Amino acid sequence: MKILMAGDIMGSPGRMVFARVATEMKRTGKVDFVVANAENAAGGKGLTAKLAAELFNAGADVLTMGDHSWDQQEFSGLVARDNRILRPANFAPACPGKGIVTLETPKGSVTVINLIGRVFVRMSDDCPFRTADSLLKNKSDSGKIILVDFHAEATSEKNAIGRYLDGRVTAVVGTHTHVQTADEQLLPKGTAYITDIGMSGPTNSIIGCDTETILHVFLTGMKARFDVSSDTASAVMHGVIIDVDEKTGKARSIKRVQAQ
Repeated sequence: MKILMAGDIMGSPGRMVFARVATEMKRTGKVDFVVANAENAAGGKGLTAKLAAELFNAGADVLTMGDHSWDQQEFSGLVARDNRILRPANFAPACPGKGIVTLETPKGSVTVINLIGRVFVRMSDDCPFRTADSLLKNKSDSGKIILVDFHAEATSEKNAIGRYLDGRVTAVVGTHTHVQTADEQLLPKGTAYITDIGMSGPTNSIIGCDTETILHVFLTGMKARFDVSSDTASAVMHGVIIDVDEKTGKARSIKRVQAQ
């Protein structure tokens, strides 16, 4: 089975390039299953029902979220009623929705887990390491293919959870920083890993936002509204394609993707 995990979809340019690339990859059989981080899909801030439907129609099988999960008022109801949309599992237990889902496919079941980091992000959340342990206790019930989107800032925390889960999950990929790293690898016990899969959005920007606005903030120290760059021509979908052995759940390979 070949699985595409797409980086943070940033606003309209990100949605457009994701739809163009993911739809074609599925149509041609290049990938069988698609996971996309959608926490920035609505103008960089959260996800709406309309945009979720747009991304599912474009080929996404599961949408993951992060620190912008609650930016859109309607998201609480959306995540509560659609199990294909995940919020980080280590959010407070009383939050609407879930952080894990198992879906059946023609090539077997696929489980997706969404976690959020605590270093430089949200220290108030539960421990992602212990949350992962809890979710994996019933691993036999979830099937052998288990994908983890770890939405985190610190490379050290991402490295650590990758090593911690090595051999227990198929893949651990980082999201959140919007910058694709060049450390894709198969860890010693068979887990595919990359620190960050990058961003689906306009590259002529500063991590997807309007360049002049962000430069103004750095130069003046003043706050400003962070708008998504409108440069759709420079939009690129970043992510990884993971080749998985369905019988063992182990990754055969992980390859970075940068596609227009």
